[in-house]
Amino acid sequence: MSTGIIILIVVILVLLAVGAVAASKLSRRKAELNDYGPEYDRLAKEVGPRKANAEFAKRRQRVESLQIKPLSAERRTAYTSQWEAAQEQFVDEPTQAVNAAGSLVTAVAVDRGYEAGDADQFLTDLSVHHGRHLDGYRHARQMTEQADRASTEDQRQALLDYRGIFFDLLEPGGDGRVPAPRPEPDEARGDRPQVEAQGDRPWKQLTQGRHWKTQRQDSDTIAEPRR
Repeated sequence: MSTGIIILIVVILVLLAVGAVAASKLSRRKAELNDYGPEYDRLAKEVGPRKANAEFAKRRQRVESLQIKPLSAERRTAYTSQWEAAQEQFVDEPTQAVNAAGSLVTAVAVDRGYEAGDADQFLTDLSVHHGRHLDGYRHARQMTEQADRASTEDQRQALLDYRGIFFDLLEPGGDGRVPAPRPEPDEARGDRPQVEAQGDRPWKQLTQGRHWKTQRQDSDTIAEPRR
């Protein structure tokens, strides 16, 4: 094989490697923007994409310093049970149920490593990995503060908004890191498909049932309070 062909092969391999790295960065960037949700879009419109990128880079650096950790399966199950109790309480005591839901969101966040002492900083930190749910969370907090003037429908919407960020925080991948996918079974090699045991993730069963649906379906999920 001539020297020229060898050089050509090396150049092609280098270009392929560079392309793979660029594709990986682009994929990671898209995932980050998806986590930021409307938070990034709003800031980009106000100050421009370049400053918005710098701001979110600073936010990411701070959140990384907090060393956010996933919860154990036992903790997730316990929090899910508390959420179910709060949601059922809405029928008789909507205001208390919404207050309990807000407290649960804070409790889960703190348990994972977020700092809730400064309300504004808390929201800023949440924007890094939970920005998609932040508008709803703000709305829910506002309704909680105005509970004496909020209608039943306002309180029900607040509960739904709290639920969105609650389960996003509860999930193992809710720290912005995407869990590694399981390898596909190779039947030719004798592998068997991996089936998740029913009791492994009880909080997941709950979210996939009547307690975790799209917001359009949710209008029928939370019962109206008793008169």
